[in-house]
Amino acid sequence: MTPAPKSNSNSSDNSGVPAPLLSAGTALPRDVRAALRLKGLAPAAVEDFAAQEARAYEQLQSKGSDLEKYIFLSWLRNTNSGLFYRIVLGHLKEVAPIIYTPTVGQACQEFSHIYPFLAPPSAVDGLYIPLTEVDSIDEIIQNYLAAVPAGCTPETAVITDGSRILGLGDLGMNGMGIPVGKLQLYVAAGGLDPARCLPIVLDFGTDTQKYLDDPLYLGLRQKRPADDEFYAAAEKVLGGLTRAFPDLFIQFEDFSTDHAFGLLERWGDRILCFNDDIQGTGSVILAGFISAIKQAGIPARDQRILFVGAGSAGVGVAKQLVDYLVIEHGIPEDEARAMFWFVDSRGMITANRGDRLAEHKVYFARHDNGDTQCATLEDTVEYVRPTALIGMSTIYKAFSEPILARMDEMNPTARPIIFPLSNPETKAECTFEEAMRCTGNRVLFASGTAFPEYTVPETGEVRVPGQGNNMYVFPPIGLGARLARPTRITDTLIFAVSKALSNTLTADETARGELYPRIERIRETSAQVAAAFIHQAVREGLARDRFWIDLVAAHPAPGAASPTPDGSYSQPVLDAVAARMWAPPESVRQLLPTKL
Repeated sequence: MTPAPKSNSNSSDNSGVPAPLLSAGTALPRDVRAALRLKGLAPAAVEDFAAQEARAYEQLQSKGSDLEKYIFLSWLRNTNSGLFYRIVLGHLKEVAPIIYTPTVGQACQEFSHIYPFLAPPSAVDGLYIPLTEVDSIDEIIQNYLAAVPAGCTPETAVITDGSRILGLGDLGMNGMGIPVGKLQLYVAAGGLDPARCLPIVLDFGTDTQKYLDDPLYLGLRQKRPADDEFYAAAEKVLGGLTRAFPDLFIQFEDFSTDHAFGLLERWGDRILCFNDDIQGTGSVILAGFISAIKQAGIPARDQRILFVGAGSAGVGVAKQLVDYLVIEHGIPEDEARAMFWFVDSRGMITANRGDRLAEHKVYFARHDNGDTQCATLEDTVEYVRPTALIGMSTIYKAFSEPILARMDEMNPTARPIIFPLSNPETKAECTFEEAMRCTGNRVLFASGTAFPEYTVPETGEVRVPGQGNNMYVFPPIGLGARLARPTRITDTLIFAVSKALSNTLTADETARGELYPRIERIRETSAQVAAAFIHQAVREGLARDRFWIDLVAAHPAPGAASPTPDGSYSQPVLDAVAARMWAPPESVRQLLPTKL
């Protein structure tokens, strides 16, 4: 039975009709309308859900801009969640860029201006927790529980403070669009129950003057607090959430670099949580990198990997690649780390560059450069001669056509790996078309934002760009966490997720040089990755749910005897995972109570 749309009533609106039935609208049979005293209150036609979906999709296509489509879909989600998710699942490739990147970036920038039009006034679509109200966190949580349908205890929460949104910077309270969007993908891709997903924004102010001066800005109008005050306030919020919901799985999202690492270090071993910017991004890029290594034509230990951008996400990705090289290929850590170079706004990162490096950059600072300092990316490319170029800089066109051409020239016998991972598209380091043209169509490509397919002029072959989209990993991580209830998320769990995702590629996808499974298969791949996550959680003694512990014991994965996480799973565990994934109702009869 689909959960009721969120409202300020535990059962229905003033009519006394259960909210799921009201949302069925024109699909209600005539006898049900009569029993619920709705006769004459709707048009005479009785439709099925397919007709409703066709009408909603027609309306979606009629909108003149992606932002208008975002607003329409948000209203639909808050009034008829079943219909919304049928639209999403039926048109995922088309709709995902609307409800998440890149359109969600624009929606966040405009959030205070469009907020009243995203849901009816009675809808409760998450928690807004101002810095001035953190001492009232228990009251805020109780208000939320009183405002949503009975039994909708949150199981998964995505939390941001809006301080570093999608390369757009500090958006303050406007960043709420990110947790909302992430949780829609948890539901669509991972099969989580939408009624048990909780988006949260910590409204701790903003340092962006544009929003402080905006008369329509809906957030707290003050500068952000110092670190001590930030962590003390976050402690109160997280303490309140874990008291109220001890089994809550928390995803930290789009915090400033220092706070992203700080929250993970302080809470990673205390509660069930992970940071998608650090661990999720690292996991999905590692999966693509594993696929690329298999096709590159050069051994893993001979790779020379240049990162452009040294924020929390970039360093997190690189550290996971180091772990992969150590675990999978037996390369000593010091040697694996020496395969990586970083470029930030001041050039190649070295220990003797003359500036004070942020703590998270120190691990990858070069000590073998002698007197050589490279001030630009072009100089660094010539110095390093990389086989792989990974961009997390948010600098549009940072991978210029001359740089891409040099990558091709420097790797004549191997396929160059080009990963422009910044999003949205206006921040991407290069496009798929540019990477293809400048490398003679040999590139192994993955991006952070969606790019169109490319047709090779000489052959007419259509090539599909890989997208290192976190939606491949955080939904199955959340699904596995909800089912197995591990005590914490470990690096080896994340590693198993990457291996499992790389294993989901079909023979046809691999033959076409693709690095990720087709997005249309994401529910299927999420179940597979979640099954591998559960196997690894049981193997590490982290799982707390007896059902999964016993099931894995009875049906171990093929690689269970290996000490290295290999992303494998058994069919009975996969079947049990798939059976527990939420899906929108297919018929109004699924919504009807036994007695009207």
